[in-house]
Amino acid sequence: MTPADEAGTTGFVHQRCRWCGTASFRRLLCPVCASSELTTQVSAGPGIVVQTRVVHRGSGAARNESLVRFPEDFVVPCRIVGTAPHMVWVGAEVRPARGVHAGADSGEVLFELCEPVGDDDRF
Repeated sequence: MTPADEAGTTGFVHQRCRWCGTASFRRLLCPVCASSELTTQVSAGPGIVVQTRVVHRGSGAARNESLVRFPEDFVVPCRIVGTAPHMVWVGAEVRPARGVHAGADSGEVLFELCEPVGDDDRF
């Protein structure tokens, strides 16, 4: 089951430390107090892209690598799918990707834009 399946359409599954309350993603220990007592929760809303870059791999295909911040103040490295790499911008709202996408089985975190845009919508 993927984080998108567990959380529904807008939330994202993450962990919260029982001792200090710090939210994190895919951790064995709390990044602040090193406690192993982490509970699973669903985020309150969509994530916001805080950093993105377009990467060209050896195959010549472009893809984006982004950092997404959630309302609980944790950041997730991911890839935005379902739109051209150059159409992902800082400040865009994202949600867990629905459906089957390449790379999902490898543990890669995939998101999609909440409101897809066309080439002319932003400019």
